[in-house]
Amino acid sequence: MVTLPDVSDARLVERAQSGDREAMDEIVARYHTRAYQFAYRLAGNADDASDLVAEAFIRVYTAIQRFRRESQFSTWLFRIITNCFLDRRKKEQRRQTQTLDDALVVDDERVSTSVDVESPSKSSERNERQRVMEDAIAKLPEYQRAMIVMFHVEMLSYEEIAHLLDTPIGTVKSRLNRARLGLRELLEPHEELFVK
Repeated sequence: MVTLPDVSDARLVERAQSGDREAMDEIVARYHTRAYQFAYRLAGNADDASDLVAEAFIRVYTAIQRFRRESQFSTWLFRIITNCFLDRRKKEQRRQTQTLDDALVVDDERVSTSVDVESPSKSSERNERQRVMEDAIAKLPEYQRAMIVMFHVEMLSYEEIAHLLDTPIGTVKSRLNRARLGLRELLEPHEELFVK
C-alpha cells in the first residue's frame, strides 16, 4: 500500500468520498492507534476495544459520504466509537443485568520526566490510587464514564463533546458535572488516597 503521509485529513476524506480506496486505507492507518486507545478507555479491555474499532471503521466506511466536514474527522470518528460503545452496552443490558466489575484503564501509559527514584511506599500508594480511580470510573453509568473519558482523558472541549454526542453544550456541562459528582461519591471512602 502506498502511504499518503503528506496529504491532509480533509483531502483524504474528500478522496475517500470520491471512492478512493487508497485514501480510505490511509485514514484507517492514520487513526487506528488513537481510535483503539479511545475505545480501550471506554470499554476497559483489549478484545472489546478491538471490536469497537473494527465496528467503528466499518461505520466510517459505509457513512463517509454523509460526513459533511463541518468538524474534524477525529471528532466524527470519536462520536462513532462512542455510539458503538453505547449501542453495545444497551444490547448487553437487554441480554443480562450489567455488572459493575468491568475495569476501565484511564491511563495505561506513564512516562516519567524525573530522575528521582520513587520509594516503594509512594509507588504502592500511586498504584492503589490508580486502581481505586479505575474501579470508580468503571462503576459510573456508561454515559457518565464516556463524559469523564472524553473530557479528562482525551482532553476534548465542551464544544467537541457536544458535537460528538449531538447534544447542547449546557447538557454536556450538566452531564459532566453529574459524572464528577458520582465519581467523587464513589471515591469518598478512599479520601485518604487523594488528599495530600
